[in-house]
Amino acid sequence: MKYKPFRVFAVVGILAVTLAALPQIQPPAQAAPPDTTAAKAKTAVAKGLDYLRRVQEKDGSWGEYPATTALAVAAFLRNGRSEIKEPAVARGVQYLLGMTKPNGAIYSDANPAQSLPNYNTSLSLLALSLTHNPAYRPQILAAQKYLETSQFDEGEGVAASDPTYGGIGYGSKPDRPDLSNLQTALEALQESGASTSSPVWKKAIAFLQRVQNRRASNDQAWVKAPESADDGGFIYDSKGRSFSESGGKPQSYASMTYAGLKSYIYCGLTKDDPRAQSAWDWIRGHYSVTENPGMGAQSLYYYYHTMAKTLDVFNEKIVRDTKGVPHDWARELAAQLTANQRPDGSWYNDNARFWENQPPLVTSYTLLALSYCLKR
Repeated sequence: MKYKPFRVFAVVGILAVTLAALPQIQPPAQAAPPDTTAAKAKTAVAKGLDYLRRVQEKDGSWGEYPATTALAVAAFLRNGRSEIKEPAVARGVQYLLGMTKPNGAIYSDANPAQSLPNYNTSLSLLALSLTHNPAYRPQILAAQKYLETSQFDEGEGVAASDPTYGGIGYGSKPDRPDLSNLQTALEALQESGASTSSPVWKKAIAFLQRVQNRRASNDQAWVKAPESADDGGFIYDSKGRSFSESGGKPQSYASMTYAGLKSYIYCGLTKDDPRAQSAWDWIRGHYSVTENPGMGAQSLYYYYHTMAKTLDVFNEKIVRDTKGVPHDWARELAAQLTANQRPDGSWYNDNARFWENQPPLVTSYTLLALSYCLKR
């Protein structure tokens, strides 16, 4: 038979059309891998809460101390354990209420050296607010008023030009304000619904500027000194005191920089405010989930807690460091914290400074940090 190319072409064309009309066979869809980090974090939270239940004192406290008790109560509440369904929370709350003083402060005066009225009141106010129980509204309002009147301002004869103006300290006498106590008080006031029109916020900004290592907005002499890096980070107090590894020189460190940034946001500054951006740039340049930059292992779990809370408030899922590396902070921090958990469910810092050799305290810090990680 004579070869006829047009027939071959016609058959090929028909086959092509037919094949094109057939449904395309897709490879089977790959199931998303299980989120093992979140699963491990949830397991760690359950074990940590079990640990706190076991070590709660008969009087409802943890460590017979209001601040430690308030942090433990907050750890339960932030992780979805309500006062109604969790007896440990109910007992802890009753302990805190029993520490309430006529002036609204919440603290124990059993040991005057450790009474620290402002510190204890701030954390207790936060814990009571997290219950969302209207029965505690009188105590909440009284504690708010107490903290606001504890701020260094004209009421104590402190002029706006004074470096202590706008700060809040431990509340013991003699007292001087510091960023750690101020940020705890501001968080408690914000979480408890304190009025945004209260003068406390504007006055706090004056203090915050004076503990930020930023010459453009800080009028204090220490920030002009050669050892000041002018890097946007924060230190402990407005007179240049720092707990950093620099030996007391006014060098920025991470836990206070996160605290300062969070406080700016509470006080109404926007994320793109130059003061907030300077702090954010410092954080991007010192991102870590293995140490407290500037302090190493000191105050490590306080740092983890403050870091997680700040990044949640700042509303950033990814921290892109100054080298351009993106960090899913919630996942990275959760993985680090779950790896650090001890067999009994607790967390503990081998560096004992700032009470971090006390497992109930450190466990509460960690459970709070994990609550923000899991939220993300």
